[in-house]
Amino acid sequence: MTKSRKILLAIAAIYFISIFVVILIFGFTRRDNEEFQPQNEFKLDTWIDLPGPLDFNKGVLYLLIAGILTIGTAVWVARRMQARPNRVQTAVETVYAFIRDDVTGGSMDDAMARKWFPFLLTLFLFIWFSNLIGYIPLPTNTHETIEIAGVDFPAFAIYAATANISIPLVLALVVFVSFTVEGIRAKGPIGYAKSLIPEGVSGAGAIPLFILELVSNVMRLLSLSVRLFANILAGHLIILFMSGGLAVLLGLEVLGVLTLPFGVILFLFELGLVATLQAFIFATLSAIYLGGAVAESH
Repeated sequence: MTKSRKILLAIAAIYFISIFVVILIFGFTRRDNEEFQPQNEFKLDTWIDLPGPLDFNKGVLYLLIAGILTIGTAVWVARRMQARPNRVQTAVETVYAFIRDDVTGGSMDDAMARKWFPFLLTLFLFIWFSNLIGYIPLPTNTHETIEIAGVDFPAFAIYAATANISIPLVLALVVFVSFTVEGIRAKGPIGYAKSLIPEGVSGAGAIPLFILELVSNVMRLLSLSVRLFANILAGHLIILFMSGGLAVLLGLEVLGVLTLPFGVILFLFELGLVATLQAFIFATLSAIYLGGAVAESH
């Protein structure tokens, strides 16, 4: 038997023994849940009531952190460029070259790529940081408190600003306005409208195709915003349920032992892959839409 197989068998044995111990201690008795409400993890309570629509809540806090990290990263990197790069600079330059050459340069010409590369890189970093900090437990759950030295503090929870549809939608609106303005600037209003019709189509058949392409253009708002929002929200919900939320809702302690390992695996998967992948997809689609808006033919 190989060493790796022995390790797997040992992990499986510990897992099933843990389940057996929990069953012996708690049994299968079901307890009604009257306090835990999973939706409260995503509820935005007003922390500071500011004039107008500028209330400060945990969503704004996560946006501020992501914005500070984005700006701080750019400033930190710019001040530490060396002729002989170290490991950190090499990693940064790899990301830089990837966004410049593959994401931006692969979707538009050189002149336009130089113009829009800073925007797309900033967009990628902001979404990436927003996704990553969403998997770091922070004391933001004001519905559940932890008492320390007689003082109640908010409980630790995971939350991502991109798990709120308003944030991806605003980012998608910025991209939508950007590629529409760029297309009109390059071709003029009439020329841009004509570019929505596939090349070679004329006559009465062009009208329904123009309407379909116009609707398809507007639907890009959904292709950008809903994809990001749904993936991050679904990931957080699955982690929440698998890490103990489902056991609390159903009132079965033994279920928590069964699902917790899967919750940890999903957490690592979301943190290691999904957070970066969704930022990359958003930036790539934005580059494709910008490049397509000025393309000569449809």
